[in-house]
Amino acid sequence: LNNQIYSPPSFNHLCGTDRLGRDVCLRTLQGTTIAFQVVFLSIFLSLSIGLPLGLVSGYFGGFVDKLLSIIMDTIFAIPVILLSVVIAFILGRGVINAALALCIVYSPQYFRLIRNQTLLIKSENYIEAANLSGANTKRILMKYVFPNVITPLPILLTLNAADAVLVLGSLGFLGLGVPTNIPEWGGDLNLAIAALPAGIWWTALFPGFAMFFLVLSLSFIGEDLEQTIK
Repeated sequence: LNNQIYSPPSFNHLCGTDRLGRDVCLRTLQGTTIAFQVVFLSIFLSLSIGLPLGLVSGYFGGFVDKLLSIIMDTIFAIPVILLSVVIAFILGRGVINAALALCIVYSPQYFRLIRNQTLLIKSENYIEAANLSGANTKRILMKYVFPNVITPLPILLTLNAADAVLVLGSLGFLGLGVPTNIPEWGGDLNLAIAALPAGIWWTALFPGFAMFFLVLSLSFIGEDLEQTIK
């Protein structure tokens, strides 16, 4: 095993090995799985919170709208990385905790988007016609408002997913992401820094490239969706 520590890329280990003799390619692929798990879970939770609250706030207005808007705007005003670091520090390491930290960070964005869309749509003639016909609030929200407010969501979903990959990597780099025994790109980059002065570049290159490629791909998907919807 000692002979395989920090082995450069070769036919046996295409991406080389790290300080413990572990295959960098394998750890990078395993880090992809963790990234998808955390990002998708966090986006799902964010959407589950922001979408219904945005619908209720935008449609009913009044005190509830003011209260929710103040809370969400306060959270939204805090820089993403700062808020995620604080929340991750409080919750501790773990896949679920990292997803919860990102969920709190991104929920206000979905709330604001859905609320603004709801405010625009509820003044449309067909909403007024539904009210005059005696349709109840639940039916109006689910049949007439909901299908029309979710149109721009795919764009925000992909852009947030790209941002979440970077934030998760930052948390891992700072030691606040997932436990050290779980392969994660940010944590691997943190460990790779110590080896760079010795010319051991492969332990940093491949996790960094994987993160860059995933973020770039998600960003391109978001831009394509934006052009399609427009």
